[in-house]
Amino acid sequence: MSSFFRRKAAAVTFAVLALSLAGGGIAVAQPSAKAPQEAVQPAARGTNSQPPVTAESARTAKAALKAGAATTLAATNVFTVVNANGTKARGTGTVIKYGVGQYEVVFGYTVSAGAFLATISYSSACCIPPAGEVSVAPRLSTPNAVFVQTRNSAGAPADLGFTLLTHTP
Repeated sequence: MSSFFRRKAAAVTFAVLALSLAGGGIAVAQPSAKAPQEAVQPAARGTNSQPPVTAESARTAKAALKAGAATTLAATNVFTVVNANGTKARGTGTVIKYGVGQYEVVFGYTVSAGAFLATISYSSACCIPPAGEVSVAPRLSTPNAVFVQTRNSAGAPADLGFTLLTHTP
């Protein structure tokens, strides 16, 4: 008798599992009420493209690479603290400000194969920084630079200070 109940319990367990998987598959297959692009990005966001490289930026990048050519790096972690107005507070690299919330940090060595991490911050030890968002990416057409974009909490471009950490292999 006890073996009959075990078999029945196993059958019920498999039936519940099969029904829950089938029900979940049906729920997932239903179309979304929103178009895919609207579901991913809020309407307040603008373009996510980088501004074109300026002649000044290209000269700065080439000069930094030339100056750092004698340095052989194994693996390096460096940081750069940048004020909201685009001036470097401390750390490594040269900062170029392109527009509202758009910055470029140029290093004396190639960083395009590295990893980048940024956070909104103040350069002083005072206070908690404002809420916001920060994005980082390798700088297009410049292998020794990182592009940083800052936005306020609503997703609109905003000048915010940040700390950038780069790790190069």
